[in-house]
Amino acid sequence: MLQGARRTIMNFPFAYLGRSRTRSIGFLFCCLIWRLQFPRLLLLGVTCHAVVCSLWRPGLAGSASLLHLYSNKSNPEQGYCEREVRLASSLDFWTLSSENLIAVLPIDPVKENYVRKVKNCVFSIAFPTPFKSRVHLVAVSKQVLEDILDLDLSVSETDDFIQLVSGEKIVLGSIPLAHRYGGHQFGIWADQLGDGRAHLIGIYMNRQGEKWELQLKGSGKTPYSRNGDGRAVLRSSMREFLCSEAMYYLRIPTSRAASLVVSDDAVWRDQFYNGNVVKERGAVVLRVAKSWFRIGSLEILAHYGELDLLRMLLDFIIQEHFPSVDVKEPNRYLDFFSTVVSETVQLIALWMSVGFAHGVCNTDNFSLLSITIDYGPFGFMEAYNPDFVPNTSDDERRYKIGNQANIGMFNLNKLLQALNPLLDPRQKQLAAQILEGYPILYDTRFRELFKAKLGLLGKSKGDDDLIAFLLHLMEKTEADFTMTFRQLSEITQSQLQELSIPQQFWALKTISKHKLFPAWVSQYLLRLKSNMNDSDSERRKRMTTVNPRYVLKNWMVESAVQKAERNDFSEVHLLQQVLRRPFQKHSAAETAGYSSPTPSWAKDLRVSCSS
Repeated sequence: MLQGARRTIMNFPFAYLGRSRTRSIGFLFCCLIWRLQFPRLLLLGVTCHAVVCSLWRPGLAGSASLLHLYSNKSNPEQGYCEREVRLASSLDFWTLSSENLIAVLPIDPVKENYVRKVKNCVFSIAFPTPFKSRVHLVAVSKQVLEDILDLDLSVSETDDFIQLVSGEKIVLGSIPLAHRYGGHQFGIWADQLGDGRAHLIGIYMNRQGEKWELQLKGSGKTPYSRNGDGRAVLRSSMREFLCSEAMYYLRIPTSRAASLVVSDDAVWRDQFYNGNVVKERGAVVLRVAKSWFRIGSLEILAHYGELDLLRMLLDFIIQEHFPSVDVKEPNRYLDFFSTVVSETVQLIALWMSVGFAHGVCNTDNFSLLSITIDYGPFGFMEAYNPDFVPNTSDDERRYKIGNQANIGMFNLNKLLQALNPLLDPRQKQLAAQILEGYPILYDTRFRELFKAKLGLLGKSKGDDDLIAFLLHLMEKTEADFTMTFRQLSEITQSQLQELSIPQQFWALKTISKHKLFPAWVSQYLLRLKSNMNDSDSERRKRMTTVNPRYVLKNWMVESAVQKAERNDFSEVHLLQQVLRRPFQKHSAAETAGYSSPTPSWAKDLRVSCSS
């Protein structure tokens, strides 16, 4: 029986900006004011970190400096540069830059924006396509604005902000880019893919000295749009916005989402590819990440034999994002690969620990920085099932949740194939050995995470069996994954020992119907006794910090989408509040049923690659 249970574990045109004569005079006046005020600020001990850095370092990233967002409605605010005192209250001195990328990496020489085969470059210049109708701000992430972009929340209420995040205006100093990449989709080489509906609008360096790449998703066609329209719709954009933020607060490496806007522009979609084409509203998400490079970024260069460019891009990525790897070291690509392998292990194990299924684990969706990107038909598993597939487009169930670890190894093998032309025979052998160690690394990390979910301290040779036994019972009884572990975090040992499961622990009551549940409880309580210097209250406190009470289940998003289609965004905002504190009980979340069994109306919900 336990053998079967164990199986459940593994299974450059600046004229576009349109600067006016009046604006130029205003800009020069601001510079004069700054030159007069700067010594005084230093004497007061108040410095503007980003501005000082922008004056003293090469202009390779945007910051809160003296360059402006070009608009006819600007009203520069004096005293903005007191960066250490308060956040920016306007976009007047806030800038982005593309130089960090285009100064090093080659750009597509063709400037026209039409779908084509692109060669011998990493990016194409491509400007967003503004919406034709009015744009409404649905939601913003206060934390992303303040902690990453140095912007006060009030900035989101300005026209400048709406124009920026919808793709209507571009910040001076930035050249919007679309990234060229390829990838294996559902196990098959798909050739050129690329940013078909996304525009990298620049890099921002914040007050901590961190560089973040800002990307609009759903902002129009690029040379990589293939047969697409370059747009995203409200439902899919809501899913990306909410889930990327939810994952961050679950402490899982991820891209972030700064804002979500919706328009009245018509976008036509066949959501389930069944011929039922319907009109939806276009939407754009402003998402941020340290980098958007992915395995497919390297695959496309290796596939076409662009080895000098492959080496150039790899060295750039290592120098920018892998500080532990010496870019001058002959074994740097080996060290890079080793790091990506271990961090991919960490990412997938973390996904599994919260029951998250990405849905489309293609190589073009796997970040080289091992962060979760490209949220599409994802799903948080409800009833525990290793065969859970959130994506109805995945007919062969390739990306079922129990296969994500194996897919991770498949994708890393494709990464190794892309690196092989740059490796000597000895390095190839060592890289293959690194990849062979993937299963052991994964098993170890999976065990560590699930031991923590069960509140186990120290080591015991029976821990694997205890974990597998519980997962087996959960699978057989179709118990809710999230709430089973959460309720084990809340129930007392005495209640478990007496097998008296109160009604409020509904997920545990589901498992308790299995005839082997008492046997598992006995093993579990015996193992807890081996926790040195531990008490039941400490165990429960510890477990509630790793077992969330709330995750973004698909029915919750669907409920919010249905309201949003009627211009009621209240549930989007509620979910934002709840998912920022997923480990803490929230009265409004309890009222909404977010920790209750899945409602009957949502039993047959489906999502697809169009979601």
